Amino acid sequence: MTDYSLYFHIPFCVHRCAYCDFNTYAGKESLIPAYVEALCHEVEIVARSAQERPNAHTIFFGGGTPSLLTPKQFEQILHTVQDNFDLSDKSEMEISFEANPGTVRPNSLRDLRILGFNRISLGVQSTHPEELRQLERIHDYYDVIDAVTWARRAGFDNLNLDLIFGLPEQSLKQWQASVKLILGLHTEHLSLYALTVEHGTPYGRWAKHGILSIPDPDVAADMYEWAGEALEVAGYQQYEISNWAQPGWQCRHNLTYWRNQPYLGFGAGAHGSAGGLRVADVLRIKTYIERLNPNATIPEGEIPNTHFPVSPATVDQTRITRRVEMQETMLTGLRLTLEGVSDEGFYNRFGVPMRDVFGKEMDELIGLGLLEWAQYETSEVIRLTHRGRLLGNQAFIRFVD
Repeated sequence: MTDYSLYFHIPFCVHRCAYCDFNTYAGKESLIPAYVEALCHEVEIVARSAQERPNAHTIFFGGGTPSLLTPKQFEQILHTVQDNFDLSDKSEMEISFEANPGTVRPNSLRDLRILGFNRISLGVQSTHPEELRQLERIHDYYDVIDAVTWARRAGFDNLNLDLIFGLPEQSLKQWQASVKLILGLHTEHLSLYALTVEHGTPYGRWAKHGILSIPDPDVAADMYEWAGEALEVAGYQQYEISNWAQPGWQCRHNLTYWRNQPYLGFGAGAHGSAGGLRVADVLRIKTYIERLNPNATIPEGEIPNTHFPVSPATVDQTRITRRVEMQETMLTGLRLTLEGVSDEGFYNRFGVPMRDVFGKEMDELIGLGLLEWAQYETSEVIRLTHRGRLLGNQAFIRFVD
């Protein structure tokens, strides 16, 4: 039986940050109850369209700010999942949610732990007040300390903290100070992302008009390399380009993506990949809710019927060819800095040696010092070199037609 990871997109925010390019909306909290109902209806439709009752092994609530939902609303969604999916043993199953440090409270954290949540990812981004103001975050570092303390008291033993480097006018010294403070919180997992200035965001407009000063790529590379060394000394293992974990605490949900395994996405703008299809839901919250009304009429010619994993909210579906699946397995798998892509695993999945399909590309990248063959556990794998981690896009582009 196929195991699926389930992703729930919660697109609500108290304030939309200036750098954010995700499908999120501020000031729409009044729609949350109807949105939760729509999510539950989509779960029912997708699960019941499968040929057999599907099995779920990880659940992840992302956003947006999922912590804006009440424990009762989370309970409603989880009960719907339990009614429609076979679930892994709760003691083994990873159930995560993202949260803004300023939106969690002790009582709600205790309630969520009782419901079965066992992992929290906190969007810290920086520990410096001026950087947080610049990012338009609504919390400060004291909120982070409180959130971690309350989560521990509630029984959470699996915490992730997100940080962003390469911020406008950020110095290496400032970045080092943030990393040192975060390491002092002793969480199991850390995610460090380089700032990307996206078109259509306030940051994108400010950069276009020359009023946003971003550190040059060499400074950002120094930040990345220094952090990697500091985290290694602190006992963290880098297992993905942007992710570090204490041994045994890798994010199992995200490993589904990087191993190019099937997942189902629910919610406005959510994406899924299962049953040989890549699907995407409509972006707008109100339209999503309307489409999942049991009496809704879907515009002619868009999605004429529902078939796994399509729902009435689906606005795009693409058949994944064998060639594309092979390419995506390389693209996502090479992000795994230790595990890479297994030669044996590729053959078992596709019935053809990896070298027969991508030998030319791999030889070229090995010659450039970006890829290497290595032994990982019992398998021979192809993976990024240390230099390749800094120049990953130069490697990934070779696997796109």
